[in-house]
Amino acid sequence: MTRTQWIIVGALLAAALSAGGYAYLNSAQKPPVKYKTAKVERGSVMRVVTATGTVNPVQTVQVGSQVSGIVTNLYADFNSKVKEGQLVARIDPAPFQNKVIEMEANVQNMKGNLARARADLAQRKLDFDRSKALYEQDLIAKADLDNAKTAYDTSLAGIQIGDAQVKQAETTLNKARLDLKYTQIYSPVNGTVISRNVDEGQTVAASFQTPVLFLVARDLTKMEVDTNVSESDIGGITEGKEARFVVDAYPKEPFMGKVIQVRNAPITVQNVVTYNVVVGVDNSDLRLKPGMTANASIVVDRRDNVLKVPNAALRFKLAVGRPERVSVPAGPAVERPQGGRPDPSDTTTRSGRDKAKPSVWVPHAEGEPTPVELNTGVTDGTFTEVVDGPLKEGDEVIVGLEVSRGSQNGPGGSSLPPGFGPRPR
Repeated sequence: MTRTQWIIVGALLAAALSAGGYAYLNSAQKPPVKYKTAKVERGSVMRVVTATGTVNPVQTVQVGSQVSGIVTNLYADFNSKVKEGQLVARIDPAPFQNKVIEMEANVQNMKGNLARARADLAQRKLDFDRSKALYEQDLIAKADLDNAKTAYDTSLAGIQIGDAQVKQAETTLNKARLDLKYTQIYSPVNGTVISRNVDEGQTVAASFQTPVLFLVARDLTKMEVDTNVSESDIGGITEGKEARFVVDAYPKEPFMGKVIQVRNAPITVQNVVTYNVVVGVDNSDLRLKPGMTANASIVVDRRDNVLKVPNAALRFKLAVGRPERVSVPAGPAVERPQGGRPDPSDTTTRSGRDKAKPSVWVPHAEGEPTPVELNTGVTDGTFTEVVDGPLKEGDEVIVGLEVSRGSQNGPGGSSLPPGFGPRPR
């Protein structure tokens, strides 16, 4: 070998030794794995059903017109406070006044006809009595007596017809007077006008249905939220359940209420069956307005002063061995072993078998984390009630991994524990 070749070989050996030493030192100084933890707390856990609804007054009354005509006067407007019996609108009474005068004249005519019929009856009775006396003295024929009796009976029937005509005319007069009275529209209840549907000068027609002039809310200090709850969630909702909701006008101020009615009438929209759930709420400050959209949460089940763990701790899985990727929230993809002893907290591979109890991982100052099985209860989506298990208040559970971007991508390799890391390509 020449001198040049020896120099090249020596340089290659030195480079290899340097690379090996650098890798060895870096592997020896790999930082320890850090876990994100949370403490087991004591508090309340609620299972809620969410629904969207509309804020409405408890009772509204439609004020309409029973007669057709031109609206000449309005005595109430939006937000007006009205009393029962208060005049709120007037329809042009002139046509109805003329109708009343016409019907009054008709009644007088019918009464005159009746009086004439009674006078005629009196005359027919005299003629009949006279003919009867003459017939008894054989001074007139039997036919003359029969004619007198027929004339009397006819006049008597005319009296009955006259009486009926007078009553019919009086009934028509009363109807005309009632229609005239209906031109004065009064509020049927105490309340607040929340809708006005006509203007002065507008013609309303009551031929087929009663036109609505005003919508009056009886009491705006008591409101209700009409929500639709799907059939899958309706089972746990009963009257008296606590509910809270927010409206867009006050997004950070929840309103409290209670379920006052669960209506049995199903509502089907796009093959989804829902039921109307009514939530009553106090509105003494009048901040809630009719028609507001409410996002309601109805408390189906509640547990107070119980141990609870974060749901992230129940979702966290940790295992060692040959990696197989599973999904873990709040951290990188988690690997689990294939073959050997399965992860006791993992229920993702237990298809067709009984699922394992929920479990959490508890960290240790020295050593690897260990799984702890629990009996769980109510969950609110963030925390879950611990019904039974070795955990106590203040214990820490693992909810994720603290991953340093520099340590993961640096020359020393990943800082994750075995079974964690990027998917091989």
